[in-house]
Amino acid sequence: MSELTGLYAIWEREFKIFLREKSRIITTIISPLMWLFIFGGGLGSSFSVGNFNYQLFLYPGVVVMSVLFSSIFYGSYVVWDKRLDFLKEVLVAPINRVTIFFGKVLGGVTDAVLQATIIMILAPLFGISFGLQFLLIYVFLFILIVGLVSIGLTIGSMMESPEGFGLIVSFVNFPLFFLSGALFPLNNLPEWLTVFTRLDPVTYGVDAIRSLMIGVSTFGLAFDFLVLIGFGLLMIGIGTFAFRRMKL
Repeated sequence: MSELTGLYAIWEREFKIFLREKSRIITTIISPLMWLFIFGGGLGSSFSVGNFNYQLFLYPGVVVMSVLFSSIFYGSYVVWDKRLDFLKEVLVAPINRVTIFFGKVLGGVTDAVLQATIIMILAPLFGISFGLQFLLIYVFLFILIVGLVSIGLTIGSMMESPEGFGLIVSFVNFPLFFLSGALFPLNNLPEWLTVFTRLDPVTYGVDAIRSLMIGVSTFGLAFDFLVLIGFGLLMIGIGTFAFRRMKL
């Protein structure tokens, strides 16, 4: 078996699992919609952000939220694969562990992009129309998701139980989301909070998607791109190292 064939086989297996889990697809879509229509609609009736209705301002953040939670929780499949001894079967195949890692990354990216697409179908309801920036949105989403999926896979490679994985991921997911600027503008924040928002890689994903959707940006697309590329490469490096050292 060639490395490319093994990569495709792992991706195909992950994608088929995603298609069969209808409840997971529904859950990961309903949660962002609740934030958008209930949280955004409630606060949007009381105030706006700049010249934008709050619900419109929130929309890009909700798109990023949908990929954030699904991407990192994707690492739970590594834990289950270890419990079901599936990884042992894969590891006896003549392919490198790095190939296994990248196959799972591609599977996670495919799942998250499809979920984001479903959320983005609702964009016209908020007066958002896409031109050429539509492709750029997917470029930024792809880079961000690669880094986030790598985080989930790294955590999954080190955990032995789904319960432990869920606990650790909750401590990772919520700070990444709440500090990303998905829910509030990044200007005029307290100095200590500004530091944490700048350290959050998801901040630059939200900023890029918001810039492409409604024209509001804090850092600029070029800077967002460089940060996200660096984040993605760093997490791929950590993830491949973790897979090489993973114990079954």
